[in-house]
Amino acid sequence: MNPFSSPTRLRDMIRAIRACKTAAEERAVVRKECAAIRSAISENDQFFRHRNLAKLMFIHMLGYPTHFGQLECLKLIAAVDFPEKRIGYLGLMLLLDERQEVLMLVTNSLKQDLNHSNQYIVGLALCALGNICSAEMAMDLAPEVERLLLSRDQNIKKKAALCSIRIIRKVSDLAENLMSPAALLLKEKHHGVLIAGVQLCTDLCKVSASVLEYLRKTCIERLIRILKDISNSSYSLEYDIAGIVDPFLHIRVLKLMRILGQGDADSSDYMIDILAQVASKTESKKNAGNAVLYECVETIMGIESTSGLRVLAINILGRFLSNHDNNIRYVALNMLMKAVTIESQAVQRHRTTILERVKDSDASIQKRALDLVFLLVNETNVKPLTKELIDYLEVSDQDFKGDLTAKICSIVDKFSQEKLWYTDQMFKVLCLAGNYVKDDVWHALIFAISNAPYLQGHCVRSLYKAFQTYSDQQTLVQVAVWCIGEYGEMLVDNVKVLEMEEPMTVTESDAVDVLETSLKNCSSNITTQSLSLIALLKLSSRFPPTSERIREIIMYHKGSVVLELQQRAIEFNSIIQRHQNIKSSLLERMPVLDEMTYILKKASTSQANVSADKTSKSNSRASLKLPNGVIDAPATPDLDLLDLSSDDNPANASSSNDYLHDLLGIGLTNTESTGIAPSEGTDILMDLLSIGAPTVQNDISVSDAVSSNQGIVPATKPSSTTQVMDLLDGTPTNTKISDYQKPVHPSIIAFQSNTLMITFTFTKQADDPKVTQIQATFTNLSSDAYTDFVFQAAVPKFIQLQLDPASSNFLPANSNEEITQSLTVTNTQHGQKTLAMRMRIAYKVNNQDKLEQGQVNNFPPGL
Repeated sequence: MNPFSSPTRLRDMIRAIRACKTAAEERAVVRKECAAIRSAISENDQFFRHRNLAKLMFIHMLGYPTHFGQLECLKLIAAVDFPEKRIGYLGLMLLLDERQEVLMLVTNSLKQDLNHSNQYIVGLALCALGNICSAEMAMDLAPEVERLLLSRDQNIKKKAALCSIRIIRKVSDLAENLMSPAALLLKEKHHGVLIAGVQLCTDLCKVSASVLEYLRKTCIERLIRILKDISNSSYSLEYDIAGIVDPFLHIRVLKLMRILGQGDADSSDYMIDILAQVASKTESKKNAGNAVLYECVETIMGIESTSGLRVLAINILGRFLSNHDNNIRYVALNMLMKAVTIESQAVQRHRTTILERVKDSDASIQKRALDLVFLLVNETNVKPLTKELIDYLEVSDQDFKGDLTAKICSIVDKFSQEKLWYTDQMFKVLCLAGNYVKDDVWHALIFAISNAPYLQGHCVRSLYKAFQTYSDQQTLVQVAVWCIGEYGEMLVDNVKVLEMEEPMTVTESDAVDVLETSLKNCSSNITTQSLSLIALLKLSSRFPPTSERIREIIMYHKGSVVLELQQRAIEFNSIIQRHQNIKSSLLERMPVLDEMTYILKKASTSQANVSADKTSKSNSRASLKLPNGVIDAPATPDLDLLDLSSDDNPANASSSNDYLHDLLGIGLTNTESTGIAPSEGTDILMDLLSIGAPTVQNDISVSDAVSSNQGIVPATKPSSTTQVMDLLDGTPTNTKISDYQKPVHPSIIAFQSNTLMITFTFTKQADDPKVTQIQATFTNLSSDAYTDFVFQAAVPKFIQLQLDPASSNFLPANSNEEITQSLTVTNTQHGQKTLAMRMRIAYKVNNQDKLEQGQVNNFPPGL
């Protein structure tokens, strides 16, 4: 009887399911069929068992549960005839996986079928084992598979090799048992067996170092012979693809050669000739040839090849860059990024082509080409490459401008050797893509301008010109406004004009017009408007004729709905109207920013994750040149010179349970003292900038940062006759403040060595016994002068520490002169715990770095 002659044949079920118009109808048909199959299983219907399993496989492919039919697979596998076994093994591979416990029941049937006299049944068993083999099955059946690798039948050899790959991936300890049969497979002529054998050897090399050494000795000559045979063979209809004889075998052999030759010079020498032959003779007109060439290039770059062969490989990649296929161009760029570290000069020859790929229409190719260009930049080609990128920035897509801008800024910052070139290139970027420039980039630009006095006039004039055309670029406007506020008189008086500059005439009113325009521009954000108000306040002191106009502009913003602008307008108006006696000193030009402080800030930002190992952390930071008075606290956000959006200053947390923190650890300065000097009398300037107040406002204005020189205010001894004035109403008080009394605690020698002595002098606050002012005096006891002198201190968690800048970083020899530095400590557990401090002193003697450390435990009681 025909087993498929039943009224409920597989084709009938498929037809019924396809005829369903809704998901509910389909589920009804599936439920009906599953119920009929369950009934047949319970009745142990052997005649229609294979047909029921075929229907279950179709139902499984539709996504319905079929676990109730798993045992039927095992029953069919145990059958005698080939058709039943075929359906059973197919169901086994489809309905089960290696995680199913029922799979253990099939091991014995697989073992019997692997020893079957029928090659087709053996093939079924190998195919199933290669798909669902578990570690336990691999251990049990590995000897049978190893024996089948030596079979005379080509089809069985191929399937046994593929099954062996699965086995060694599950149990790598079996690799050494299979290495000899795998090496013998490379002597076969049949390409299917060769591909399977090469892949088996590749996987064996990955799981065992001893197998790798064995195959290096036995297989390299065979692989070279295979490549020669297929490269020199004539047209073969069976294996030819687009004029290339079996490119799949080509690629597999090249991959295995790369693994065998990697890190082994002797093996690589054997391969050089055949790789050169493949690279030279393979046609690149079709994808098959390009695939072989790409794999050949990867092999050349992966082994210990000669320089000439690597240049040949890079030239092939250069041809790929001109290919019309996007995929080929992309993989070529990927490979060139790896090759640039090995053969930089060879890659540089294709620089023009790579730059063209930056302008590619494909976004992924653009980004990859841009990354490659960044790797190609060096001191010799930075200027032409930067010019090309900036020229393209003007016409690039909006989606690509952000990445392109970031790379250009990074290149200019990393490779600039002249500040004039650096500033000019940054101005071009700000003009073309200022809205894409990140804050840290334009902060760095302002830092560079402030440290180049000879360029300040040129910069402010260039920014003034750029503002006339590109006022829609927010970052450009912010930099221009800052420079006009600081160097406005240079703009008006044409100070420090460079030879290449064209003469220009700018009046005081024109400079004010720029600031007024930036304030009224509807696209200006709060940062820009705040900077404009500060710049106007500074110009009111430098351009007296425009003072009244500036006051009117500031008064307009007293009613601003933005609290930040409203507060600034009120305070600045009070300065202009009522505090003429302090305005000139208050609004002086910002002092030159300390370069080492800025470098430290960038370094601490990049080192957000501090190592728990204190020793390694101390060693890694020892090479940093920290300026006096700066404490490295990576976990606490640094006060950004121009950051108006720093709305939160989180309290510093300590991860250390030690009594004293590591000298360079986290938590040395809390939020109330970060970037803010200790209160030393209610000075008018301090009151104006909210410095030294008991609480700290979250929004730190530009004027705060500018006037305090990056948030660190030198200690000044206040006059006892200083009058406290309210900035908003100007009403003076008759109270005279004197925060610090005369020293009541004896001085101590905090540290002394053969070369250095540190003395501490103490002063207590009258109204707050928790706060102590320490005057540290450094004396050089040696006969050599100390340069780059840096003092750092760390305290326990219950103590807050603020260091002011030192009087100098140069300490003369033989105690001729001394360095002084002020420290303010707040003992939050005053009366319960005494002060303790750990110090580190770094300096140079004859350009040799020196480091001394110590701990102070002899503080006088009562501190």
